[in-house]
Amino acid sequence: MAGRAADLPGAAHLTLADRVVHLDPASAVFEAMLEGWKRQQQTRFLKWEATIKPRLSLVRRFAVFTGQYPWEWEPAEVEAFFAQIRADNPGFTMSSGRQYQASLRMFMDFICDRGTGGWRSARSGSAGFRRRSCTSGTPSRTWPGQPGRRPLTYDEVQALFDAADGMAEDKRARGRKGSLTAMRNAALLKAFYAWGLRRQEMVGLDLADLRRNPKLTGFGRYGAVFVRYGKSSNGSPPRRRTVFTVPEMDWLPGVLDQYVTEVRPRLGAGNHPALWVTERCDRLSRRAANEAFEAARDAAGLPAELDLHSLRHSMITHVVEFGYPERFAQDQAGHAVAATTAIYTGVSDEFRNRLLTTTLAGRYPGLWEDSRP
Repeated sequence: MAGRAADLPGAAHLTLADRVVHLDPASAVFEAMLEGWKRQQQTRFLKWEATIKPRLSLVRRFAVFTGQYPWEWEPAEVEAFFAQIRADNPGFTMSSGRQYQASLRMFMDFICDRGTGGWRSARSGSAGFRRRSCTSGTPSRTWPGQPGRRPLTYDEVQALFDAADGMAEDKRARGRKGSLTAMRNAALLKAFYAWGLRRQEMVGLDLADLRRNPKLTGFGRYGAVFVRYGKSSNGSPPRRRTVFTVPEMDWLPGVLDQYVTEVRPRLGAGNHPALWVTERCDRLSRRAANEAFEAARDAAGLPAELDLHSLRHSMITHVVEFGYPERFAQDQAGHAVAATTAIYTGVSDEFRNRLLTTTLAGRYPGLWEDSRP
């Protein structure tokens, strides 16, 4: 039977049993709301661990904080909730706050939606749902822009690599434990910069994902990499793409070849398919990748606000400065729209001055030649 709104995923009558008397009706209705919202999101093929579970946990956390049920929530509770979060977590970012607000707003949209039927009247005697508690005063979703997250300069990239190599060389010279791990980390950071991958994309690579580029035969099996675990949109599978090793990164094949042929076997990788492995023959985690960057960053004396994702910003920016078309940079990064690539791009003043000089010299050759100092 098509078209019955009450049969939509998450509808009240699909999660609340008829003619059942609960010892605690309010709590039963709240749990049924959460179950219905979970089912609705599962129907949209959203991921449990990454999306659905954190959303449900946030709603429960907010309910515990307020000591109230959704039909009792007011804007004041939302304001107090976020004030408490910021007081307890000084490093709480704007992007995280926007994500929290969006999750609460989606929950309220769900239980106030007439299409799911019944939730408005499921709690008899209530004063009615106050949808405005999570919509009124909530800012629109704009780019939160963390000032500290920026591309590294060429000198900073070199300092980072020198620090990572120095840590590996120091441990190897002293015969200390962890020298192989340090050598792996040095190669890992260089690959992060050269390919500009996200953390999950990098740690998800297998040896089989290494590709040859027939246009750059000298790079061997490191001419490109096939990314199978690209970032996905809500409800869609991971996006796949091929990322090329650009000629300006001609040092990367040698770095990777040394890691794959010398370091990785000594880590005891055996038949493990992962490109990046630990000393326990496990796939490297995203946290371990973060820690590798932070150790090298601190050893190089770089600003503490820089993080591993800054290397992705650096690759996109430097590819643009190398003169590649913006579309190429967008495809390398795996961005669906060019606007996202533009956010990641932060070209240097030197590049802009060089571009300006070239443009003016081409447009006004005589005048520009005479006016230059």
